[in-house]
Amino acid sequence: MKTILSVLLLLLGCDSFSKEAAREVVTYEAHGAVGDGVADDLPAICAAHAYANEHGLPVRSNPSATYHLGRTAKTVIIATDTDWNTSRFTIDDTDVENHKKPLFEVRSLLKPEKIKIEQLKRDQKQLNVHPQQDCFVMVENKSKRVYIRRGLNQNSGSPQHDCFILRKDGSIASPIDWDYSAITKVVARPIDEHTLTLRGGVFTTIANRMKQEKGYNYWARNIVISRSNTAIEDLTHYVAGETSVGHPYSGFINVRECAEITLKNCFATGHKKYSTIGSAGKPVSMGSYDYNLSNVVNLRMLGCRMNHILDRSRWGVIGSNFCKNILLEDCELSRMDVHQGVSGTYTIRRCKLGHMGLNAIGRGLLTVEDSTLYGRNLVNFRSDYGSTWEGDLVIRNCRWIPAGGSTVTPHMIGVSNDGMHDFGYPCFMPRQILIENLIVEDSHVPKDYAGMYFFSNHDAKKPEIDRPFPYQLTETLSIQGLETASGKAPRISPNPLVQKSVTVTTKD
Repeated sequence: MKTILSVLLLLLGCDSFSKEAAREVVTYEAHGAVGDGVADDLPAICAAHAYANEHGLPVRSNPSATYHLGRTAKTVIIATDTDWNTSRFTIDDTDVENHKKPLFEVRSLLKPEKIKIEQLKRDQKQLNVHPQQDCFVMVENKSKRVYIRRGLNQNSGSPQHDCFILRKDGSIASPIDWDYSAITKVVARPIDEHTLTLRGGVFTTIANRMKQEKGYNYWARNIVISRSNTAIEDLTHYVAGETSVGHPYSGFINVRECAEITLKNCFATGHKKYSTIGSAGKPVSMGSYDYNLSNVVNLRMLGCRMNHILDRSRWGVIGSNFCKNILLEDCELSRMDVHQGVSGTYTIRRCKLGHMGLNAIGRGLLTVEDSTLYGRNLVNFRSDYGSTWEGDLVIRNCRWIPAGGSTVTPHMIGVSNDGMHDFGYPCFMPRQILIENLIVEDSHVPKDYAGMYFFSNHDAKKPEIDRPFPYQLTETLSIQGLETASGKAPRISPNPLVQKSVTVTTKD
């Protein structure tokens, strides 16, 4: 049996599958897939993974096949290692049964645990709760609202909530962001001990052409990751067939409510910009993502890339909310963005970030090192959530090309908060900023250019106006090596208050 299986694997181009050749490998063709790019293979793929999940077996697709995923509202549940290698997958979104239904979900087969947590304190490290195994935990207090958004996409905020890892000994392995006088919801999902790996696959989405003049109507037709301890490697996603009309996607790889996730050597595609009427009754651009991350603890993106990172006709490739500890390393993307907060560590290392740049909201340590950035700001702290970063910022051995080389007066730190809006939390500029060996390519500037600013003008209102929600300014800015292409010395800020408040130290 093993010899026959080995021959079959070789015929399918699976000679590198040596260790698992001794085990049964589930194929889509054995469950009825055609793989000609025309026949609907989604039912067969569903059946193949259901069999693999039941028997704890890996799945391997035919490297030369093109699987069409059809129009029906089916979701393939993946709970075992899957190797899509060089197989092609066609997703035709021009006519579908349910555009909100994911095509795949990587899911744990472990049952949720029932635990009780009545209160939590910010930065609490221990609970008198001992789950049977390490768990991803999410808690919520529905009576408190945070991230009360301001601007054209204004809203009433989100319920106060946290996600974290709870160990068997009751220790908390990631920071608690808020004080909780009450907790109205607790979700605890065990973390699988072994890593599930989803590898390869070349997916092409033929984009939707939905017409809807007002509001957002997000599309899924994607891969959802809800299993902790999962790695996605060497996956490629293309987008084709975009026209003058369409609606946004919530992320082809959509990671949510889990921990210990690695995306490695994946290729993504930026989506065309479309507009709608936002909640403030005015036109807004709709964000459409290839990566979307929500309530994720310990996310690593390694060697992920895309083409045309300076193409302004395409939306930023990634968005995230409510995450803890993010690392981007050796990536080339049009942007990195955390909307409703990241806490702990937020690290950008040896990356290139394109026209939509690096965006942040949250608390902890933000580190940008050995990277090249093309955004209008080197770091933009999102104004719709209060431009808040409660913690420190380190910029080390970086190169910044403001606005991708367009003619601008550069403002390195983008902030805007006039103290007139309640975001549901106090707001802060980074407390301490350290710059080590930064090169600023400020060669394309206005004629009257007098030098870059470290900070944008966060508040253009008259000084005598009362601010009910004051914005805490940066305390210290330390500079150890900064070079500008213009040769002009940098300035603090157009805002006199920032000039007076920030203590600047320099060291050659």
